[in-house]
Amino acid sequence: MDVIVIGAGQAGLAMSRCLTRRGVGHVVLERGRVGQRWRRERWDSFTLLSPNWQTRLPEGAYTGSDPDGFMTGREVAAMLGDYAAHTGAEVCEGVTVRAVDPDAAGWRVRTDKGDLTAPAVVVATGDLDVPAVPALAADLPPHVVQLHTRDYRRPGALPPGGVLVVGAGPSGQQIAGELARAGRAVHLAVGRHKCLPRRYRGHDTYWWMDRMGTLSRTRESLPDPSAVRTPNAVLTGGTRDLDLHRLVADGVVPHGRLVGVRDGTASFDGTLPAMVAEAEDNAVRFRARVDGFVARSGLDVAPEPARLPRPAPWAEEADRALVLGRIGTVVWATGFRRDFSWVHAAVLDAAGEPVQRRGVTAAEGLYFLGLKWLHHRSSSFLDGVGADAEYLSRFLADQLASSRSSWRTRAASRVRWSRSGTLAAAPAASA
Repeated sequence: MDVIVIGAGQAGLAMSRCLTRRGVGHVVLERGRVGQRWRRERWDSFTLLSPNWQTRLPEGAYTGSDPDGFMTGREVAAMLGDYAAHTGAEVCEGVTVRAVDPDAAGWRVRTDKGDLTAPAVVVATGDLDVPAVPALAADLPPHVVQLHTRDYRRPGALPPGGVLVVGAGPSGQQIAGELARAGRAVHLAVGRHKCLPRRYRGHDTYWWMDRMGTLSRTRESLPDPSAVRTPNAVLTGGTRDLDLHRLVADGVVPHGRLVGVRDGTASFDGTLPAMVAEAEDNAVRFRARVDGFVARSGLDVAPEPARLPRPAPWAEEADRALVLGRIGTVVWATGFRRDFSWVHAAVLDAAGEPVQRRGVTAAEGLYFLGLKWLHHRSSSFLDGVGADAEYLSRFLADQLASSRSSWRTRAASRVRWSRSGTLAAAPAASA
């Protein structure tokens, strides 16, 4: 076994398929089941933001009867399970990785089932790792139930009372809208976010981004490297737009950013008008880019009337304080942070982010895959991770071929999986 792949989501399975095609021996370790996060960490009504036709893994493109539809989280998990079976991926489920350490044989992966060693390790645990919850959560009154979007499932599962959703990205706005339509009193704390139309000039926004090369844009092409940390665009599966205007019409009460909680009252800043204007401008700029692309390429698509940013008087009138007495739940739609503290190698920057180029780190034999903007804008997408896996598998196979003899000489032992699913020592490799 030359490679240990950690994680059996789309990144780990795409890597497995590419390694298999190159004849590289490997195993995929998964703490739960294949597609665990899609299976266990999405709410019931969750759907992909991208249409089904854009599900394109290596040798695993969507071939169903609804290419313009949007898969649910459970459907994605089932699709990944089918993909793993179809490609023959050797996935060891129910194995939790505790640490990755340098070893004489290359790398030692310590798990709750025992240790594995291999010359190379690919960390493919995905982009959505540890829920990010602000410190001020500790100041909320004890009667308020708090949960992150990872743990939200449906309106009926929440306790009685109003709901404050903190965060206006796609998850926050989708959940706020669902709660409002279910008859809950919903408040939304709004920070920076970007709006996009669901469809424009007869096609889905992702169709346009695919055609214009937006999703294949690389980190190196960005004039400002900090652009990789900009918020995700607000969309929802289907044909309707999702934005604050729609949510306000549905009864959601918007506020600015949540900046503090004191004596049972939440306080918000006055940035809501600016946040709404910035989001609206993003949608206007997108339509203009599409118009320019159509003019240059000569595509035969129907025109649409120009749209200017919509006025939002409710943003100017937003309350900057909310007494939490009638709020029963706070849903933290505040995103995720990554925790790679279990990777014991000098490859992380001060913020704990992997320092890598197209997944390759300075530590020989240690790689990352499936992260947001790892190389392309779509590197963490079902449609984008395959290209990164193709590149990384080729690079890794070349490195293995050139270093195989030295790695084998250093290897003091190998480990293998027994038929019972536990780890057992294998005979030492001969030089």
